[in-house]
Amino acid sequence: QVQLVESGGGAVQAGDSLRLSCVASGLTFENYAVGWFRQAPGKAREFVGVIIWSSGDTLYADSKKGRFTVSKDGTKNTVYLQMNSLSLEDTAVYYCAVRRPYVGAYDLAREYLYWGQGTQVTVSS
Repeated sequence: QVQLVESGGGAVQAGDSLRLSCVASGLTFENYAVGWFRQAPGKAREFVGVIIWSSGDTLYADSKKGRFTVSKDGTKNTVYLQMNSLSLEDTAVYYCAVRRPYVGAYDLAREYLYWGQGTQVTVSS
């Protein structure tokens, strides 16, 4: 049984940084791309960024470039989302998900096979 678990969310102030983690059980990330999405209340799920595990290549939503970084730790089978200079608009539930790499568009949620349960990030002023 595949399970993705996100952690690291919490309540922070505007301008702070936060690092989220995504750990998998039941699969290894080796043959997948691992993406991060977020969903704010009343809004659609939004693509944040993705890493192709085998190559380490990353891709980001245009609006996330520069502040958000997706990385991996092969020894821990873990993917991270580093978020800097957080603003109120970054308040959302953040999800990690996996999909096969190199086929289709990485920003489409429907392309992802497995999802975590999400971790809440709340940014206050």
